[in-house]
Amino acid sequence: MIDGSGTPARSVSVRIDKDRIVAVGRLRRVRGEAIVNAKGLTLAPGFIDAHSHHDRQAEKTPDMTAVTAQGVTTIVVGQDGESALPLKTYFEQLARSPLAVNVASYTGHGSLRARAMGQDYKRPATRSEIARMQDHLAADLRAGSLGLSTGLEYDPGIYGTPQEVVALAKTAAAGGGRYISHMRSEDVRLDAAIDEIIAIGREARLPVQISHLKIGLVDRWGDAPAILAKLDAARAQGVDITADVYPYSYWQSNLSVLLPERNFEDRAAARFALTKLTTPEGLRIAVFAPDPSLVGKTIAQIAAERHADPVETYLALTRQSEAYGAAHPQVERVDAVIGSAMAEPDIAAFIAWKHAVICSDGMTHGLHPRGFGAFAKILRVYVREKHLLTLEQAVHKMSAQTAAQLGLADRGTIAPGLYADLVLFDPARIGDRSDLDHPNALAAGVATVWVNGVIVFEEDAATGARPGQIVRRAGWRPVD
Repeated sequence: MIDGSGTPARSVSVRIDKDRIVAVGRLRRVRGEAIVNAKGLTLAPGFIDAHSHHDRQAEKTPDMTAVTAQGVTTIVVGQDGESALPLKTYFEQLARSPLAVNVASYTGHGSLRARAMGQDYKRPATRSEIARMQDHLAADLRAGSLGLSTGLEYDPGIYGTPQEVVALAKTAAAGGGRYISHMRSEDVRLDAAIDEIIAIGREARLPVQISHLKIGLVDRWGDAPAILAKLDAARAQGVDITADVYPYSYWQSNLSVLLPERNFEDRAAARFALTKLTTPEGLRIAVFAPDPSLVGKTIAQIAAERHADPVETYLALTRQSEAYGAAHPQVERVDAVIGSAMAEPDIAAFIAWKHAVICSDGMTHGLHPRGFGAFAKILRVYVREKHLLTLEQAVHKMSAQTAAQLGLADRGTIAPGLYADLVLFDPARIGDRSDLDHPNALAAGVATVWVNGVIVFEEDAATGARPGQIVRRAGWRPVD
């Protein structure tokens, strides 16, 4: 057993009763109880996906096999500034129709902005609009939100001023919440973006976490040590700043994210994006509602088919997507692209950072393999192959440390009294099988997964049980 605390593995038995762990140690069998003989396998706390989009269209796949096959038992959603609003309604829906895994959620700044400002969002919010956002956030915190999430590279969050974000972060702090952010830049303005999140943590006096920490600018590759030194310096000054990381050198986002000025006629900006942020060969269409036949193709391939310049092809697709989205506001996701952009040494340095935990940033319905492989890849590549982490360190990052950094109580560790979220796996075999050509291939090496004491995955398949619970932040109490 690896209990999630970071201490060495040990040979013990674990007893669960209903949804809780009730004993750990050298135990004698109680008459009538079932026994799982796990000799040769490793038992760990169920993994917690610190930054997930697996809630999107979860009603289509409530068994959540994409994540349970990796040993994930809790997903943390409401990321990048986008969340269900109000959360109380979403939580009531989950209570009626639970998933196979637990769900915790932040409240999204972009969703708050949309509620307060409607379509007139391409400007700073007024004082009264910020007050309305604060009221909605406070209501979500009372419902159990983990805190505030921002997506400051995305519409509508990109138009939010630092003062607006700080005001909302202070509301989150007052309600016992935290702050997590897809920062304003992960490439050209990376340093300024890091300075902003540090300032938010300092001024609002709450824990802050960088979402999917990366260096997405070719000219900055290799700068991970300098960035981590800056984060460590902020921590030494009293700012509780942490990060989550996924183990891939390519991201998934929307077409417009590469144009921070949102000028879809700017050839110079597009050329820069396709040179310094990714390449035409490295930018692949994952979703394109105006023309689904383009899904799976790269910008280079589409440009060749059209006998066109890749820069103009990219801009034309972006304009087409923007127009389609304006004409079809009911469409949840108009476009998505996968872009190659990061260097492996930086990824490894971020994963190894003491205050980094693991995330997928993934979806069940998508073409990025991280949704089906992130956690299994950590164990295959960074534990078994590269020896960057010990098995105990990796499990700690994926369980107890994540629970602590995100403010989750009673999960993430194998100990009496805690919820029985458990994964039984083969350390010599666990690994990802998903890649860009097979993005939805299930991970291998997981024998059994329990969520709240109920087996949800066994013998390489979902059992059909859906015992997932709503996970609210530590210290939350129901409001009378």
